[in-house]
Amino acid sequence: MPDLLIELLSEEIPARMQPRASADLKRLVTDGLVEAGLTYAAAQAFATPRRLTLAVEGLTAASKPTKEERKGPRTDAPEKALEGFLRSTDLTKDQLEARDDKKGQVWFAVIEKPGRPAAEIVAETLETAIRNFPWPKSMRWGAGDLRWVRPLHSILCLLTDETGASIVPVDIDGIRSGDTTRGHPVHAPGAFPVTGFDDYVAKLKAAKVVLDPAERAETIWHDATTLAFARGLEVVEDEGLLAEVAGLVEWPVTLMGAIGESFLGLPPEVLQTSMKEHQKFFSVRNPKTARIEGFVTVANTETADNGATILAGNLKVLSARLSDAKFFWENDLRTVKKPGGLETMAAPLANVTFHAKLGSQADRIARIADLADRIASEVGSDPMDAAKAARIAKADLASEMVYEFPELQGIMGRYYAKEAGLSDAIADAARDHYSPLGPSDAVPTAPISVAVALADKIDTLAGFWAIDEKPTGSKDPFALRRAGLGVIRNQAANRVRIGLTAILWEGIVSSLQARAKVPGELSYFVASDDEGEVWASFWHPDPNYHSKSADDPPDDIFDEEAFESFRELAEGGKLARTADTYFTDLTANPPELERSNGRPAFPRRLPSVAGFVGDLLAFLHDRLKVHLRDEGIRHDVIDACLAMPNNDDLTLLVARARALQSVVATEDGQNLIQGFKRANNILTQAEEADGVAYEFGADRKFMEAPEEKALIDALDAADEVIRPAMDAEDFAKAMQAMAALRAPIDAFFEAVQVNTDNQIVRRNRLNLLHRIRATCLAVADLTRLEG
Repeated sequence: MPDLLIELLSEEIPARMQPRASADLKRLVTDGLVEAGLTYAAAQAFATPRRLTLAVEGLTAASKPTKEERKGPRTDAPEKALEGFLRSTDLTKDQLEARDDKKGQVWFAVIEKPGRPAAEIVAETLETAIRNFPWPKSMRWGAGDLRWVRPLHSILCLLTDETGASIVPVDIDGIRSGDTTRGHPVHAPGAFPVTGFDDYVAKLKAAKVVLDPAERAETIWHDATTLAFARGLEVVEDEGLLAEVAGLVEWPVTLMGAIGESFLGLPPEVLQTSMKEHQKFFSVRNPKTARIEGFVTVANTETADNGATILAGNLKVLSARLSDAKFFWENDLRTVKKPGGLETMAAPLANVTFHAKLGSQADRIARIADLADRIASEVGSDPMDAAKAARIAKADLASEMVYEFPELQGIMGRYYAKEAGLSDAIADAARDHYSPLGPSDAVPTAPISVAVALADKIDTLAGFWAIDEKPTGSKDPFALRRAGLGVIRNQAANRVRIGLTAILWEGIVSSLQARAKVPGELSYFVASDDEGEVWASFWHPDPNYHSKSADDPPDDIFDEEAFESFRELAEGGKLARTADTYFTDLTANPPELERSNGRPAFPRRLPSVAGFVGDLLAFLHDRLKVHLRDEGIRHDVIDACLAMPNNDDLTLLVARARALQSVVATEDGQNLIQGFKRANNILTQAEEADGVAYEFGADRKFMEAPEEKALIDALDAADEVIRPAMDAEDFAKAMQAMAALRAPIDAFFEAVQVNTDNQIVRRNRLNLLHRIRATCLAVADLTRLEG
């Protein structure tokens, strides 16, 4: 069975495209071969900056002949039907066979296809793959129509078997396949022939080309760490950078240099980011001081001076880059040390739009500070410290350093907070409040950081809910699912006990206030107080009109008579309500509220705050299901816990779900659930048939069977454990007590007939079933469990 070797040699392929491109080449070619009737034993794809290579082992020499029978129309069918069938089979009428069928004679086509040699199939498949290659970006060159990421120079395509190697003839826009390739463009630019994959790899290495990107990465890392170790230093790990650099060179030559003394005072993250983003250098750290003191660069060429010229050139460019970074750092420090400190630095954010409907970044920071103040006491933080941390947490967004290196936001905020003389806890909040950014990121644990992180994510969610920019399907342009997961992980990891409903309510109202300040958006908010009296707050682009009451309305929006009309309609129940809350815009209003001058007085009602909050809380519950599913907790277990009170306390919800999952995972738990469902079904049917609720408690004097008495004793004992355990939120203990009911419930149903002829005994037994239901439902809504 022959082996196939393909190489597509071109000009430089961007490093970021190489992994995907090698995988696409393998997929397109192997799928095409299989579809054409060939099989293979194994396939490997490789990429260097100048070539894509595919090696296929154990390819069949030819496809097998095929015979297909296809049923056509009846022999007396219209001529048009027969013509269509002939076109689909590429046969003539005399090649068809008439066969008897249930409904008469039918035409059958017997299509026989001979086997094809592998070379023919490979040539056809390779041309299709090249012409339809899915590059993210591609180009045309010369006079041809072929598109490739960079100009394609040559195609190597060989089939090798025990008799030797043969070229598979392919011609694409004048590029003819052959058996030659080229080595390193500097060290071995000449062409040389190969006879198979092993010969190809060996000759490439002799020509200063390492084919396997994993081998190049391993060489780079080994040489870099060896150079650093020899000087008592260590290389900062960066897997992404290592993979990228391995895609930039075919023959890695690792060199190490030192950073100028004048730059060593820069924060390590600044040095590391500048060298990585601009130069693709690895940072070298002094393990004793944690300072970044050197760098490792990877060249693609060996030089007579062992890289001294390359290092000198790199140092010159690096010094210029680090001089810029030093300039940014020093300018930012001067700003921070002015009166007002970080709040002075943050002042320009008032002119930076966060979202057209939610105001500026400064508006958002104010909302986050209010939420952080509200959350702080719940997480063990001082509200004033949390609010201050929130006000300065995003100040670095206005810094020159973060403008140049956006990935340093938060990190630089901590440095600037320390330079401004703020406490470690507040400075840490500037760095940590973005966390977690993903499912595997660390979660902040310091109380101030937790408060600001929660406030930041809740404001994001509330804001985009308030302007109806919720995620849909696979689209989530504002990363709201990630923000939701951040809220969940922050609460669960730190065991934060907080009812989200009130916090989300506050966030939604603040966001709607922001929306109300935007021309053409909301103009006023109307609600009723606890006693049912209608009152109103108004927002208007003029700050003097903000927070006006019903006693002092802005005349240019509506008049007092119109407001009284609205009050009468609202109090009279003529306007639909949702949680007694109304938000309005300026697009329409009921005819009863038209002004005499024809201007709109009271526009249509928008969704209420309660509606926004309920929808957002449901979204968080959905994200919680996804999060807990990774822990092995079933979705129906979470649904059973969501049906219980205080389901907006995510920490409580998680604890309850974990405890219930531990019960349902056992045999006793499964049997208990079946017993509960049996009791619930019997009781529900009886209550529906009798029209009464059996909630009066079972009386021992009407109990005939010992299993009845044993069950009520077990229920009494369980209640004595479950009630205090639930009060103490010790769900594991409560669940264990509930699981202990399995045996007496099983014994009861085995020995006792509930619907007996004696109505007194029957009612008593139904009341006993109510005890089972009430005891189990006190822990979780077991009716929602599957199975």
